[in-house]
Amino acid sequence: MSTTAPAAPAEPSVRPPHSGLVLLALVMGAVVANINLGIINVALPTIGEDLDASQDQLTIVAAAFALGLASTVLYLGAVGDRHGRKLLFVLGCVLTVPTAFMAAYSPNIAVLGVARLLGGVSAALLFPTTLSMISALYQGKPRVRAMAAWSGIGVGAAALGPVLGGWMLQNFWWGSVFLITLPLVAIALVVGLLVLPWHAAEEKFRLDHLGGILSVLAVGALVIAIATATTRMGVGWAIVLGIGIVSLIAFFLVERRASRPLVDLHLAKARTFWVAFVAGSITFGSLIGAMFIGQQFTQNVLGYDTLTAALVVVPAAILSAIGGQAAGLVIERGGSRPSLILGLGCVAVAFAIMLVMWHSGASMAWVLLGYSLIGLGVGLAATPASRALMGSVPPTRAGMGSGFLDLTRDLGGAILQAVMGGVLAAAYASNLTEQLAGLPASQASQVSTQVSQELTSSYTSAVEVAAHYPAQQQQIVAAAAQAFDSGKSAAIAIALLMTVIGLALVVFLFPRKKAEEAYYVTQLAPPSA
Repeated sequence: MSTTAPAAPAEPSVRPPHSGLVLLALVMGAVVANINLGIINVALPTIGEDLDASQDQLTIVAAAFALGLASTVLYLGAVGDRHGRKLLFVLGCVLTVPTAFMAAYSPNIAVLGVARLLGGVSAALLFPTTLSMISALYQGKPRVRAMAAWSGIGVGAAALGPVLGGWMLQNFWWGSVFLITLPLVAIALVVGLLVLPWHAAEEKFRLDHLGGILSVLAVGALVIAIATATTRMGVGWAIVLGIGIVSLIAFFLVERRASRPLVDLHLAKARTFWVAFVAGSITFGSLIGAMFIGQQFTQNVLGYDTLTAALVVVPAAILSAIGGQAAGLVIERGGSRPSLILGLGCVAVAFAIMLVMWHSGASMAWVLLGYSLIGLGVGLAATPASRALMGSVPPTRAGMGSGFLDLTRDLGGAILQAVMGGVLAAAYASNLTEQLAGLPASQASQVSTQVSQELTSSYTSAVEVAAHYPAQQQQIVAAAAQAFDSGKSAAIAIALLMTVIGLALVVFLFPRKKAEEAYYVTQLAPPSA
């Protein structure tokens, strides 16, 4: 008598009524959140000049949207599981409008930071709903294909957003970039109200409010601490870090005892879940980090205007969409593992090119190649990460799965952007300070402490200072460009190291196709099975 276990049954193919319109609404919702996540990057040099912001302030403002999204998305994903995902979708669409106007008309850098933070919270209402509804409404191959469209188009929009932003900057004021998504959110809202069901596999349960509050404190405090680690370490920074660590520990203790935890630790232990989470965080974070660094590098060091700096990102948008569709085919044949490996491999090669070839005077061909490989890699990795995270949880816990998937984008984007931005700011200031220290005594005496602080604050500040010293203007700008180039290389090296770590995790720990699919089938089985 054979003891071999019978093969797991294939997952049934299911798609909802009005499937095309349903997918349109959900993809548009994802596009709105993704464009808003990175749209600020192309405008950072202009914002820095217009609002007199330091490099440190630009880093914080750039990360504010991801901070608002990442810190609230787990809690709001559970709220959707309990009270209805369509309700959160509609609220997210509606609240996106006032936060966009607040950002567009911000009178100073502080108001802009608050507007971006609130915009992130609005996206946290909208974004997790899009994927949890795909998971609840689609099954089998239709789900893989819907996720491929969701991932490819959504990620492509995140890369294409700066192109629209660059065109807006050429014709309007910098705040106009925050209004780009308003027509898209109108489409998502109208179509969503018409075709999305008000309930899709939700359950009645007692919400884990304490765990939700602790998750907000933990993620928010840790992202802030990481973002400011290189420039603001002190008593205040240590307090923020302490709040993050204590909240994180308390969160896991609460989750172990909660009757319906925000995060099911048993489900999260699955390698299909946590390896996909780490790999997805690094991959999508690499896109946001590359845009953050690249937009400033191409404008500040290579001298591109805002539209040209935005247009060189187009290959990333196109190839991310193509990569997302190709990932669907790779997954059907070989599972999620090979697609994740291909994606992370492309991202690693892209960062290597940026590290070695992106310097003052670099050919545009190298810039295009770096962005192209980033886009292709993210497209190839986003779809399997989405599938692995959502397949690892039952439909009734889709909010948890989508919340974690959103964290791969938002927390990954926030952390990698914060790390790269912090390293950039610190390395820029250090390099320029060394150059100032090496000046002859006759020149050094002319550089006051205030001037020195302005020079090392940011590249745009250095350019403004240089305008007051016509005889030394070219020399000052060249020194600032060299310092920025040095900071860029240090930031890219960190991103490359993190990508290699993510690739190693997938190669050695992520299950192969048969084991992966067998696990997904067990998650679809009813509790009594």
